[in-house]
Amino acid sequence: MTGFDFQTGEDFAVAMDKSDPLRSYREHFFFPKRLGRDCLYLCGHSLGLQPKTVKAYIEQDLKEWAELGVEGHFHAKHPWVPYHRLLTDQTAELVGAKALEVVVMNSLTVNLHLMMVSFYRPTKARNKIVIERGAFPSDQYAVQSQIRFHGFDPATALIELTPLPGESCIREEQIEGLIERSGEEIALIMLCGVNYQTGQAFNMERITRVGQAQGCIVGFDLAHAAGNLPLHLHDWAPDFAVWCSYKYLNGGPGCIAGCFVHERHARAWDLPRFAGWWGHDERSRFQMGPQFQPMPGAEGWQLSNPPIVSLASLRASMDIFHEVGMQRLRAKSISLTSYLEFLLNQNSSTNFSIVTPREPVQRGAQLSIRIPQNGRALCNELAKEGIIGDWREPDTFRVAPVPLYNSYHDVFRFAGHFRSAIA
Repeated sequence: MTGFDFQTGEDFAVAMDKSDPLRSYREHFFFPKRLGRDCLYLCGHSLGLQPKTVKAYIEQDLKEWAELGVEGHFHAKHPWVPYHRLLTDQTAELVGAKALEVVVMNSLTVNLHLMMVSFYRPTKARNKIVIERGAFPSDQYAVQSQIRFHGFDPATALIELTPLPGESCIREEQIEGLIERSGEEIALIMLCGVNYQTGQAFNMERITRVGQAQGCIVGFDLAHAAGNLPLHLHDWAPDFAVWCSYKYLNGGPGCIAGCFVHERHARAWDLPRFAGWWGHDERSRFQMGPQFQPMPGAEGWQLSNPPIVSLASLRASMDIFHEVGMQRLRAKSISLTSYLEFLLNQNSSTNFSIVTPREPVQRGAQLSIRIPQNGRALCNELAKEGIIGDWREPDTFRVAPVPLYNSYHDVFRFAGHFRSAIA
């Protein structure tokens, strides 16, 4: 399926690492330790590792806070008022957007609510929201609460895409068929770029095109896609997208999130929005006027001045992404994940199955392994040995060989430990 000529021996993994052009970037990160050695960390889909440069980035801002106080807003090495723009070009590059279309702000679910305030405008005839069944709970809670806020009932206004009986993932034809059948009733299509549970990556370009042809607003939660898959948001042209920065983007726990608003909405002043002063036109922001005048583009949805320490942490990682580039990361990711799949498939055990799609175009770095019996115990036992993935109820063990810092030898070692544990 992938065209790779993998081998089962450890010498193959060692040779692949020696020839890996990105191998040196592993040294840019701290690995947690267990039993006196680095953990085998395959959990970047949940929380990315800390770049070693984070401390220096943060200490610079702490030093200027100590020495300058409030004057740091304008006289720090990187003044705090425009600080978020240090990330604008790199963020635009990462998600395939124009600088006008992106901003780092808030947290993911806050940004999702802000986007739905503006873009979910239900009417009696068109009020439904489409999500996938098994979407991340925060997305489910957010869309249900927005439906109720507008006076509708999620029991009738929420459409959940569900895999066919006996299948784990949603087929493209199911998505398109639903949109074409029910498009006139759908106000918003709100899918994840990559489903957190199964690791399935959706065809965002095609979903956007089919949805907008039916008059639907289209948005995406890219929590598991940003930094994992190459994105082309401007060209694909969804109305909006949101993402967090602590998974593949390695910004740190609870790090500031990101938001995309397509440039066709950049000056849509008539769109309703929940306003805050940092979204006000910067030319008159500090005049403290009573009337809100939004900035053009995604920045106009900002609420408050952003947390500088969180931005500093994210800068450290985004500098690495800018240096490496998503195309090189994606090429290694496809190889690394396919190698993991190859090794797992050498096991004849029927005690587990891989539910993530086999086709690389339909997945990122994550493989979700279904273990119907005693899976949590297996996951916990591996963790005691310093082998870190994560468990999601009821039966899924998620692991992700992240190309920025995981190696082929990591994958080889994990497969060996997993085979022993599952036996």
